[in-house]
Amino acid sequence: MDGAGFEVRPVGWVESELADRAEAPRQGDEGAPDAWVVFSPEVVEAARDLRVGDDVLLLTWLDRGQRDVLVVRPRGDASRPPTGVFSTRSPDRPNPIGVHRVTVLAVEAGRVRVSGLEALDGTPVVDVKPVLGDER
Repeated sequence: MDGAGFEVRPVGWVESELADRAEAPRQGDEGAPDAWVVFSPEVVEAARDLRVGDDVLLLTWLDRGQRDVLVVRPRGDASRPPTGVFSTRSPDRPNPIGVHRVTVLAVEAGRVRVSGLEALDGTPVVDVKPVLGDER
């Protein structure tokens, strides 16, 4: 399979106070601010059943990630051994897809506010999925 014709389109974007990757928390539970997910007009109907209190998984395209990185030192810590990116949460990876478990805090026309999201302002959102059972 060569991936020809493969396409992922953003369904929205993140509006956040986080603008600088170097200053952003590495995970949502490490002090990430609440943020808005703004949906593209053509997909707003897909978000119609999101409710305050829902836990969801946001899938983002980490557009500032480096796609040629295969091995990192976790958290940039030189004392840690080099580790393949598929065993880390590094934003630098062949396909920089971010997965963020968040809680819906507010719902407004065309957008939702979510808890502790470490994605940078302007990050494309590629999907939203409900958390089922005890996913972690």
